[in-house]
Amino acid sequence: MDFLLEGLLNTTWKQLVMFGVGGLLIYLAIAKKLEPSLLLPMGFGAILVNLPFSGAITQMMEGIGEVPGILDWLFELGIESAEALPLLLFIGIGAMIDFGPLLANPKLILFGAAAQWGIFATISVATLLGFNLIDAASIGIIGAADGPTSILVSQVLGSKYVGPIAIAAYSYMALVPIIQPFAIKLVTTKKERMIKMPYNPRSVTKRAKILFPIIVTVVAGYVAPASVSLVGMLMFGNLIRECTVLDTLSTAAQTVLVNLITLLLGITIASTMKAEAFVTIQTIMIMGLGLLAFIFDTIAGVVFAKVLNLFVKQKVNPMVGAAGISAFPMSARVIQRLGQQADPQNHLLMHAVGANVAGQIASVIAGGVILGLVPGLL
Repeated sequence: MDFLLEGLLNTTWKQLVMFGVGGLLIYLAIAKKLEPSLLLPMGFGAILVNLPFSGAITQMMEGIGEVPGILDWLFELGIESAEALPLLLFIGIGAMIDFGPLLANPKLILFGAAAQWGIFATISVATLLGFNLIDAASIGIIGAADGPTSILVSQVLGSKYVGPIAIAAYSYMALVPIIQPFAIKLVTTKKERMIKMPYNPRSVTKRAKILFPIIVTVVAGYVAPASVSLVGMLMFGNLIRECTVLDTLSTAAQTVLVNLITLLLGITIASTMKAEAFVTIQTIMIMGLGLLAFIFDTIAGVVFAKVLNLFVKQKVNPMVGAAGISAFPMSARVIQRLGQQADPQNHLLMHAVGANVAGQIASVIAGGVILGLVPGLL
């Protein structure tokens, strides 16, 4: 019985807190259906790694020496060594995205760029709160509203807060339907939300859809070379989709690959959620800064659209600017719902989708820009 007591006696209050965190993530995944494919494995993993003497993480065993744990091994292989899991996930995400609405209305790329302001605003706030530049930049990238980008950037920069950053990024992505309406209503009037935008799309040729991912990759490579791994995998997945000669692989990338990698990524990230490093005041600050980043992004996109309306004849519904964040397709659906709440005849979905996919491109380029700039500033 001594071995049972040994485990109980070695359980700290911080580990109990992490059991609560893990339970909360599992509850949100199952009961509330918030990002279940990621929050469920992340929550279960948080429990696994915080059990005393857990065999899921690397341990020193008397008479044996170091015994590798599966979660630490997965982290080292799938994230630490070459960021393989986040990058492979981008192939599946790229295969899921139709850039047609963006190609039909290219000016929507401006909203994707504007909505990344929250990243850099949050970096500034995090620095003022005492985080060093590496950690501040890693926290700021939560504003990309893109979980894989947040994980990759924080890991490449060597931040010690990979776990809290991943939790914040994915939690707030799941809460976009709550966060964005609040932020949008702070800076718009009902009259602005009622603005109608006619949708008369230009036809987009198959050739244009095939050339687009290739051109974006080349341009990103010259503008922000550090973004090539991010943009390249995203655009490679999209090329598989649009070429139409690899339909079976495209379907597999959108379903099997995305689901499998997401599950592995979630439980692998849990290896960074060990109680001693996770239960800190900095984690609470990161969660707050992550929320701030999403609000900043949303407001920046809306304000940019309102400024643009000062110079154009055909007015833009400012809410479309909020869809410039990378939370695809949740943000576009939020904008459509808010538009119809203001006026049941207001249909903004396709405009919002175009801005949303523009945000997907802009967020990974922003991640590459940070990876290129921050090391040079140290």
